[in-house]
Amino acid sequence: MAKKNNITTFEEHLEKRYGKIGTKRRKNFELKSKTFIIAEMIKDARRRAKLTQNELAIKSRTKKSYISRIENGQSDIQLKTLFKIIEDGLGKQLTLRIK
Repeated sequence: MAKKNNITTFEEHLEKRYGKIGTKRRKNFELKSKTFIIAEMIKDARRRAKLTQNELAIKSRTKKSYISRIENGQSDIQLKTLFKIIEDGLGKQLTLRIK
């Protein structure tokens, strides 16, 4: 009789797919996930501000292609640039927290 693989939690799914917390594969997945979340937050804030990528780039003194790469998860972002995009480009305040 074959054993059923009953995954009941999201954590169990992540462990099965990417390994336990702390493994190299899991850390890589978590880093990519966080990068995706930041990209989506920037994209959502830009759209709510009714700005195009080009308009945001002008306000934040970056390039449209850079904004596009960030929003598509294809570029790392330096903290000073993140602050420029959020504060200068979107007129918002960026708050970071270490837990």
